[in-house]
Amino acid sequence: MKQAHIQLDETLNAPCALMPGDPKRVDVIAKYLDNVEELTFNREYRSIIGTYKGMKVIGISTGMGGSSVAIAIEELKNIGVHTMMRIGSAGALQEGIRLGDLIICEGAIRDDGASRTYINVKYPAVPDYRLINHCAKVAEEKGYRHEVGVILSHESFYYDENDEDCLKWSKKGILASDFETAALYTVGRLRKVYTASILNNVVIWGENTEDAISSYQGGENMTAIGEEREIEVALEAMYRLEQELKKHS
Repeated sequence: MKQAHIQLDETLNAPCALMPGDPKRVDVIAKYLDNVEELTFNREYRSIIGTYKGMKVIGISTGMGGSSVAIAIEELKNIGVHTMMRIGSAGALQEGIRLGDLIICEGAIRDDGASRTYINVKYPAVPDYRLINHCAKVAEEKGYRHEVGVILSHESFYYDENDEDCLKWSKKGILASDFETAALYTVGRLRKVYTASILNNVVIWGENTEDAISSYQGGENMTAIGEEREIEVALEAMYRLEQELKKHS
């Protein structure tokens, strides 16, 4: 049955989905897939389908925020997708993380609103351990600069206490911040979906966030390279997990 928001149905028969926030990033995903077909573009959900090493992959944008990610998880699960990976951007909360460095999220602080509507905040936001391990291994094999650790998923961008909150979590060793990872991990685990999130750093800790994001949107610096690298790593990690699942089925 065609889903209300993503406008896709189970006839696609795809096990995996790559989930950027920005609809424009779907074009970058397409460069790494074979047999690409444009599917739909409804609200923030722009989608394509293609193959990676023979494995069917849906690329679908989710917009900004955990609520739209949660909707995508629910509807993708309804059409048979069992592995979902976020490829997004993040702002570093630690010194030494450069523009374009990859942040592989082994957990997220649930400071968003979407995950809290599903279950008490005591429930952890964690990925599938196999998928996240594959991400780290692939990044290492390719020689891509990356960090592995816990991030902060918060609810908004311009609220008054944002700087204070980021400083607080930076002091606790949190690597970076985004909007969506906590929702992906929480809802995905509740729905028995394999999830992971790999982020491209677009803000140096201590520098002006708005200027950095404007530069990122122009695609004129290392963040554009980081965007492509996170796609490469995510696709290969999903492929390796799929091979594992087939061996044990």
